[in-house]
Amino acid sequence: MIETHGLFAGYGTARVLRNIALALAPGRVTGLLGPNGSGKSTLLRALARLHPPTRGSVRLDGRDLYREVTARAAARRIALVPQEERHAVPLTVRELAALGRTPYLGRWGWPGRADRIAVDRALAGMDLTAAAERGVADLSGGERKRAVVARALAQEAGVLLLDEPTAHLDVRHALDLFGLLRGLAAGGRAVLVASHELWQLARFCDGLVLLDRGHVTATGTPARVLGSGAAARAFGVRFRLVRAGGRLVAVAPR
Repeated sequence: MIETHGLFAGYGTARVLRNIALALAPGRVTGLLGPNGSGKSTLLRALARLHPPTRGSVRLDGRDLYREVTARAAARRIALVPQEERHAVPLTVRELAALGRTPYLGRWGWPGRADRIAVDRALAGMDLTAAAERGVADLSGGERKRAVVARALAQEAGVLLLDEPTAHLDVRHALDLFGLLRGLAAGGRAVLVASHELWQLARFCDGLVLLDRGHVTATGTPARVLGSGAAARAFGVRFRLVRAGGRLVAVAPR
């Protein structure tokens, strides 16, 4: 389990996150939503041991993530898919995915059979096997996003954090990705997905966390959070929730 206690974080004198209490349990896909500038990316970076809190703590299985867990150990347990990423060095799709195995490599940094299997599985999961030897710079925006997700999958971490993972993806690949995330959660992973695609969060997540101006203002089932006054205040609109076969399948402004 990864959890925060009284977490505050920001940039310089600007405070972005305020008193965040959050727990991610294995076996669940949790959606993180909120308007632009609400602190979603900062929270994901704090959970990934990339942005130290100014107050409070992040704990991984009861241990302080920043004081008691090394960077290498954290990278074996937590994988992050950032919202945007630039690659200064030319890489193929396979080479980018293989970077996810870095925390496991030995002294000489030479990948073994288990590493190659993990990379092949990650590429297949993102429908990139045929593109494995192509240069990342030559890919479309959606293909690049899938390659970055493949790197995170290759890490085989127990906690998977994704920031707008379906941005630039077509509908089929977006649905495939959420199907894969559901399968990973069923296998014992803890998954947190930040997205503006509310219909995806409503359909595929077990629960939602709403951020508004750095505060958690609502948590619970997708229907409870999206139908709340807190969501209406955060986004400035009320949402209409559409069900089919007992499932919440669409979200639209009223």
